[in-house]
Amino acid sequence: MSKWLLDRLFTTEKQPTPRFAFQGTVNWMRALALIVEAPGFHDTELREFYANVQRRPANPVADTGVFENLLMSIHQVASLGSVNRNINDRYDVVRSAIVAWYYAVYAATRAMVLATSGASPEQHRATAKVWHRDIVQDGLAVRPFGLSLSTLVATEVKKQVANLRGHLTHALNTPAENLDEAWGAAYSYLSGTAEDEKSRMEGQVRSTSEFKKLGVNDFRTKAARELRDRALSKGRVNFLIQAFRYRGKANYRDAIYLTYGDTRTEEINQFTRDLETVATAHLRMAGHYANRRVEKGTWNQFIDDLEANLRVNFDLSRLRVDAGSREG
Repeated sequence: MSKWLLDRLFTTEKQPTPRFAFQGTVNWMRALALIVEAPGFHDTELREFYANVQRRPANPVADTGVFENLLMSIHQVASLGSVNRNINDRYDVVRSAIVAWYYAVYAATRAMVLATSGASPEQHRATAKVWHRDIVQDGLAVRPFGLSLSTLVATEVKKQVANLRGHLTHALNTPAENLDEAWGAAYSYLSGTAEDEKSRMEGQVRSTSEFKKLGVNDFRTKAARELRDRALSKGRVNFLIQAFRYRGKANYRDAIYLTYGDTRTEEINQFTRDLETVATAHLRMAGHYANRRVEKGTWNQFIDDLEANLRVNFDLSRLRVDAGSREG
């Protein structure tokens, strides 16, 4: 079958291979969904994970920001739930679903940062930097959301990914069917994001006056490599950086491959369900952490208020961090 638009795109700019672009989009989310559905994200396990987190001194302004951002995340998760319950042809909304997924993750991430240091950066990359400092480095994010790399220097990235992977060699070309394969796919996307971030930072280095003074066009000389690696050593990869890359790839560059060409209705339907599953797990993690940090008693006031006044279709029992003893 002729693909006129795709052929035109290939003649004007570099395009990813259609099959691999689709696989990378849906298979990463399938892997994450398998991981968060496995042991580790039940309420009892999340309570145990955050059991030693201490309540911070009262900070009503920051706490308000926590609750506001969690509400924003709830809105996005609720929209994904509506997609899966009410829309038969999800091709029509798949790109919007990816955007909703990203902003669910982004808002919950901001809530955790606000609950830690009170920081409220406005830009996405700035938020990722603070998330790394406040949450990831202190082990306060449950894996896979806590997966990270501490550098972008290629040799060090290779070592760190190899240490994480171990024997788990599964990549993103086929859907994960078990937990080991899911972790392999998660590490594969982490590695790919590191390569993408490395390329981005190399472009930034090329634009600096220090690089231009070297009078070179690449990093083959020792001086150029040293300049590049100094910058790359300060780079990081964490889940928010992965999510930001994912939104850009799936919603912009790779978007045609989600809704064009071969019919993949079953895969698209599974994909939107996986988006909801992963976003919900991330929101629940943020809720458990925030409950430990905000002023005592305010968490249950927050949930009680939403139960009385929230008009979106979202099961707030998911955020009752302890339905039995009603912590908070």
